[in-house]
Amino acid sequence: MSELQRTPLRDFHAAHGGRLVDFAGWEMPVQYRSILEEHKTVRRAAGLFDVSHMGEVDVRGPEAGKFLNYLVTNDISKLHPGRVLYSPMCYPKGGVVDDLLVYMWGPENYFLCINAGNIAKDLAWIREQAAKFAVTITDHSADFGQLAVQGPRAVAIVQSLTPVKLAAVSYYHFTEGPVAGIHCLISRTGYTGEDGFELYVKAGETLRLAEALLAAGAPHGLELAGLGARDSLRLEAGFPLYGHEITQDISPLTAGLGWTVKLDKGADFIGRAALVAEKQAGSQQKIVYFKTGDRRIVRGETPVLGADGAVVGRVVSGTLSPILNEAIGSALVASAAAAQPLAVDIRGTKLNLQLVKPPFVELKKAP
Repeated sequence: MSELQRTPLRDFHAAHGGRLVDFAGWEMPVQYRSILEEHKTVRRAAGLFDVSHMGEVDVRGPEAGKFLNYLVTNDISKLHPGRVLYSPMCYPKGGVVDDLLVYMWGPENYFLCINAGNIAKDLAWIREQAAKFAVTITDHSADFGQLAVQGPRAVAIVQSLTPVKLAAVSYYHFTEGPVAGIHCLISRTGYTGEDGFELYVKAGETLRLAEALLAAGAPHGLELAGLGARDSLRLEAGFPLYGHEITQDISPLTAGLGWTVKLDKGADFIGRAALVAEKQAGSQQKIVYFKTGDRRIVRGETPVLGADGAVVGRVVSGTLSPILNEAIGSALVASAAAAQPLAVDIRGTKLNLQLVKPPFVELKKAP
């Protein structure tokens, strides 16, 4: 068994009571006190997450923009310096390699944030596609730490540590400047549905920044939060997770991410032909989100039953919503069955699925 990778905060997590687990080959805190309480704290005040396991990649060169527009489904030409774009990148058959964030520094200088479990796969794919373009791909994943401060009090907490006017940084925009005297890329993004920031910092400065944020946040009710709360928060917000709502076999259209697929952006991109065909014919399957009115969690891979009791799909994510106090989840089902009553069988008990359009709870939008 290979040794787990560690972020710069591994000992910090242990010292603060974090329960460390194997997450995509990384030793990461799944929780500190309680996933339920950490989740509620993020919705009520703020949580501090270590996301240093994420990957960071530079894409530079005279054809950087052209290359990225070919690589991803969203429209890179809409970016300007200081803007962040969310997009899937697809295989030729339309399935998803990964979903990622694209940061634009300038016309020849971009920065990607990719999922921790996909770093090696993504890099190999990106480099293979880049061979036809005048670009340089550089992996900086080991050079960065990344901390996320998320929740209604996040702006006040980070603002107390920086001269940067955070009100001027809109949602899905970024800037750079000192936070607690440490140079950071300050990104108004996150994976919880709450307002907040993701702070990229040199790996060696991650611990000092985490300690400063924790101290500054204490009067605001900020607490450390682990990957368990991060997952329940993202599902409550209706955000996809690679390997669940999107995979190499689940396209962005099937996943309900059609808004990220710009078929008319004036440039060909990997998977475009397959996605055009899927859109014209209609997706055979679709991702739906549900709640049950019951507290019993509906686990991934649970069969979804149609009106006649036949299996019409499977659950791909499931958790207990601490805010709604009921089970919520997502499922991949036959499109034709999505309009009929759906149910699951939990240890002999039939639970009807109430389909909802996420988010499951009211969220305060970042400006």
